[in-house]
Amino acid sequence: MPPHDHSHAAPAGPPGAPDVRGKIAIAFAVTLTILLAQAIGTALTGSLALLTDTVHMVVDSSGLLVALVAATLVRRPSSPKHTWGYRRVEVLAALAQATVLAGTGVYVVVEAIGRFRKPPEMPSTILVAFGVVGLVGNVVSILVLASDRRSNLNMRAAFLEVANDALGSMSVIVAAIVIATTGWQRADAVAGLFIAALILPRAFKLIREAGAILMETTPRGLDLDEVREHMTRLDHVLAVHDLHASTVATGLPVISAHVVVDDGCFQDGHAIDILDDLRTCVAEHFDVAIHHSTFQLETRSARQRETDTHG
Repeated sequence: MPPHDHSHAAPAGPPGAPDVRGKIAIAFAVTLTILLAQAIGTALTGSLALLTDTVHMVVDSSGLLVALVAATLVRRPSSPKHTWGYRRVEVLAALAQATVLAGTGVYVVVEAIGRFRKPPEMPSTILVAFGVVGLVGNVVSILVLASDRRSNLNMRAAFLEVANDALGSMSVIVAAIVIATTGWQRADAVAGLFIAALILPRAFKLIREAGAILMETTPRGLDLDEVREHMTRLDHVLAVHDLHASTVATGLPVISAHVVVDDGCFQDGHAIDILDDLRTCVAEHFDVAIHHSTFQLETRSARQRETDTHG
């Protein structure tokens, strides 16, 4: 049987990844508290900006809850049924959060356009107070999540949500100050549009990145033509076909290929050395280091039989 190589089994979580559950739990508790306060503020003021920020907080609090669940699930080990464990849960969680954020952003744009035509009266003093409450809470959450924000897509989504909330709270405060000093009531709708402008680009970017992983596209920064060319320069390697690369979850790119080698490699012991060389090649020679690789070595005659069979 042709040699295969599997560089290692699927880990329960990213190598050396910190346990971020405690930080997400703190951010969730803070966000939920702000949500309740801003819901009261929205009822008292009728502000679109505060309403937008409150809806955003609803999305964020549920998103952080999902992030907390995902951060728990990704640490569960692999099993015969779930061979990658639950690593992809963080991608699904990020996609769900980003989709809801995008929907919220579109709603805000539509509502703001309507309020430009007929702006309601805003009690600016109350608006400032609730904006400050939101901002303080958001800053606390940002400080809690900042150090681990690049660990995976799930944490990136959580951090972006609270960061956007902070900017949203600042826009509420600015709108209230403008209304108080100039009487221009449309400042509230402008603040709502500003929050939407913060939400939509980041939401669509996360949707695109999560979608790329789910569609198993080649990891960003990895050129498979370059990989194939580099592999075929190894001693005794004649050709490479059925070359595939994808990303299971953040920090877990994988690659597989059929590699045609000299027939004599299976008699003189070179096959094992070639597997080691291939594994080192994809792990060390490219910008994307791939430590989970699967290679099937085959002779020219085996390759020809495969070609004859599949056409």
